[in-house]
Amino acid sequence: MQTKITLFTLLPFLILLVGCKSSKVRNDSIEGTWESIGYGEILKINANSYEYFDITDFSCLPTKEGNISEITKTMQVSNDTLIVKRGFNIYRYVRIKKLPELCQQNINAKNDISYNFEVFANTYKNHYAYFDLNKIDWDNLYINSKNKINSKSTDVDLYLVMEDMIEKLKDNHGSIKPTNDVYESAEKRIQPKLVEQESEELKEYGDFEIADIVADYYLKEDLTKDTWLIKWGKMEKNVGYIQIKTMFLYADLNLNDSLVKVNGFVPTYLDAFNNLNQEQQISKEVTGISKLMDIIIQDLKETKHIIIDVRFNGGGQDVVALEILRQFNSDRKQIALKKARYNHGYTIKTPIYLEAAKNPYIKPVYLLTSQQSASATDMMALSSMELTQFKRIGSHTNGAISDALLKTLPNGWHFSLSNEVYTYKNDKCYENIGVPVNYELNYPNDRQTFFRSVANNLEKDKEKVLSAINELQSK
Repeated sequence: MQTKITLFTLLPFLILLVGCKSSKVRNDSIEGTWESIGYGEILKINANSYEYFDITDFSCLPTKEGNISEITKTMQVSNDTLIVKRGFNIYRYVRIKKLPELCQQNINAKNDISYNFEVFANTYKNHYAYFDLNKIDWDNLYINSKNKINSKSTDVDLYLVMEDMIEKLKDNHGSIKPTNDVYESAEKRIQPKLVEQESEELKEYGDFEIADIVADYYLKEDLTKDTWLIKWGKMEKNVGYIQIKTMFLYADLNLNDSLVKVNGFVPTYLDAFNNLNQEQQISKEVTGISKLMDIIIQDLKETKHIIIDVRFNGGGQDVVALEILRQFNSDRKQIALKKARYNHGYTIKTPIYLEAAKNPYIKPVYLLTSQQSASATDMMALSSMELTQFKRIGSHTNGAISDALLKTLPNGWHFSLSNEVYTYKNDKCYENIGVPVNYELNYPNDRQTFFRSVANNLEKDKEKVLSAINELQSK
């Protein structure tokens, strides 16, 4: 017997199917409220906008908002987990039902000294990755620091307590940035009265200054063009030389020349850079350094080997360091793993890869490093360990390898801390100890002592480097 199926008969099934479809769309959509795994963030995404919040155990502070079009290209949902990719970094968020009540409360004590201290301390308690490595008794440090804060404490007192905590934590990426007035008042308090010195004061060099001095001395044929951030060319005997001052500032931001003239390049650049979202920042930095490196490799492709000097490079962005290194890599390879502090453990490990160049420079490369080679420059040195044509000369790097987790206090001050652990093969971590060299030149630990030792005898410095290369080549 054939049964006639009517619309009325199908209605319950249609309702069920529609309901299932709606549920799937909702779960696969980036819209909703998300909590980061390991980074102390809440992300709320609506149909047309997004908003980030920094969250601790007892605070929730809005930090950034914008149009949804700024972030969608780097996001996808998998198994109800939001995955955000920025450069080689992968961040994961879990969906939560609604914005926590803390995020919806009006804060009446944004400038309260004790409240700001607790937000700062709680962020460190939840996210600092090196309590064990640096043998830190957190409970003791927290109580002793908290006891220095009372009802009569000022912003200057708060700043000095935080600075003291960061120093005791031995945090390579720990920093606190108060207002200019607070900083200047604190400096006056801690600086001893200036005493006239009979002897002549020793010359002090800036990172960029000493880098320029060395590059100008090393280069027989200067091929540098259209930048002041990198110098390159040829030394004697067809040896290539690249002096990289920083792993930052390479984006083309169409800066106003008059503003640069009044405020300086770096402040003007930072103002424009901070108006971009993180995805735009990364993209523009990588594009800028990639264009430069294409020119540099083309100029130096016929050299018999290349020296890359990052001894005076204090860092910047890891993506810039890896884009430079990519020009010397012929096949994609894993160079490190990273994980972030999360609850009483860590997030899952994220592998980091060095991509390959179409026409890489595969002849020998000698990477000059020192204890002043820090942060993203640490990352370059760490990654170079996977490139067989690379040898490192000088002294171990600084050992500030973790990314800086950027946060904002209720009073508007910005601070940062080290919340990640980068490891090489066999879970080897080079935080604090730095990435070792293949040929040790025993540079002084002190920054200015090292800079002066180089500047005062440039020929001796160059001879040591070239002698080290000769010995490495003979082995």
